Amino acid sequence: MTKTILIATDFSLESLDILKKVLRNKSEQNDTNRYNIVFVCGYDMGDSIRDLLFTTKTSLLGKIRSQEFCDAYSIIYNKYPDLINKVSCEVFTGSFQRSFNQFADAIAADEAYISTAKLRNLKKAQFDITPYIKKCRHLDVVEITTTTPEFAPERGRLAEVFL
Repeated sequence: MTKTILIATDFSLESLDILKKVLRNKSEQNDTNRYNIVFVCGYDMGDSIRDLLFTTKTSLLGKIRSQEFCDAYSIIYNKYPDLINKVSCEVFTGSFQRSFNQFADAIAADEAYISTAKLRNLKKAQFDITPYIKKCRHLDVVEITTTTPEFAPERGRLAEVFL
């Protein structure tokens, strides 16, 4: 059976800790389901007609998502091939709870995972969607405790995935 997991992210390598912990937990429980992983970030499109008409999801993700993030979730994907069906990234551009509820229904999310720590690496025009996720009645929301060491020489690099 295929289920969809929604993960709030800022497209930093630290936000992949949530995915690692969830998959490790499901692997230890010998879960037989396969999961579609959807990383979601909030983005304020602004009021510019030009931006609203000509900005595509691909160009927007190109601005806010780093190549290291893509490489890192590919490594995690290769570690748990029996659990992951596919990994995708989405951008939520709404500003109302009702819009987010429809967004969650559209991607058919079954579970949502958020970090107890605040997303720190938000770029300009990005916003944290955690409050929307907490208020969504359609999702089973689980808070994951993530800890980042004070000193880690691998912070911000691809090697951080292996910690």
